[in-house]
Amino acid sequence: MRRRLPTLVLAATLVGACSPSQPPPNAGTPAAPATAPVADAQQAKSLELYRTLRKEQQWELAAPIGKEVVDKWPGSAAANEVQQTLADATAKATEIAARRRLVALWSYQSGKESGGDQVTASIYSSDLAADKRVRLILRRHSAWGQSVYLFGGGKGFECKGTCSLSARFDDKPQKIAAYLPETGEPALFVKDDKGFIAKLSGTQKLGIDVTEKGKPPRTLVFEVGGFDPGKFPQLAKKK
Repeated sequence: MRRRLPTLVLAATLVGACSPSQPPPNAGTPAAPATAPVADAQQAKSLELYRTLRKEQQWELAAPIGKEVVDKWPGSAAANEVQQTLADATAKATEIAARRRLVALWSYQSGKESGGDQVTASIYSSDLAADKRVRLILRRHSAWGQSVYLFGGGKGFECKGTCSLSARFDDKPQKIAAYLPETGEPALFVKDDKGFIAKLSGTQKLGIDVTEKGKPPRTLVFEVGGFDPGKFPQLAKKK
C-alpha cells in the first residue's frame, strides 16, 4: 500500500500550488533614477534659456521662463538663481506690455484731403461702450494748418461762442478754450492747438469735462501716454 502524506504536509503543498506567484521586489514601481536625468536636462535647458533672454533684454520672454523654473523645480539651484533676478525681469516685462498697449491706442494717418496734404493722430476716449466713445483728433493740413478737436456722434457738443472746458493733464488742472465749427459737424475745436499738443507730449492721462447735446455732462478720459510726435510730422504750408 502507498503511504499517505501527513495531513499538514499535504495541506501546505496544496496551498503553495494554488497561491499566485509573488511579484519581484519593486515590480510596477517607476524607477526614479531613470526619470531624473530627463528632469535635470529640462531644468538646465530652461535655466540657460532664461539666462540668454535676460542677456538679450527680452524681458517679456524671460519672465515666464523664469517663473516656470521657480514653479516647476522649487528649491533647486536653478530656481534659487532665477529668483535673484525674476522680480526685476517681471517688472520690466510688465512695463513693456503696458507701454505697447498705450502706443496701440493711437492711430496715425496721412494722405491727400481736399487738394492738400494731411496727417492726423487720433485716440478714442476710454469708454467701454462704443456709442459713448469720442475721438480726440490732432490734424495738420498743408492749406488749413493745425487743428485739435473732439469728434463725437449724435448731435455734437454744447458750446456758445468760445466756451471754457475744465481739463486735467494727469494731476494738473487746466482751462481749455473751445469753439464749435461753423460747418456744423459734431466736433469741438480747441482754440490753442499749439499749447494743447505741447502739454499732451508729457501727459499719461487726459480728462476733459464736456456736455453733449441732449446728454448730461461727463468727463472724457484719454490714455494719451503712447503718443508719438514723430508719427505726427509738420507739413510744409501750401502756397
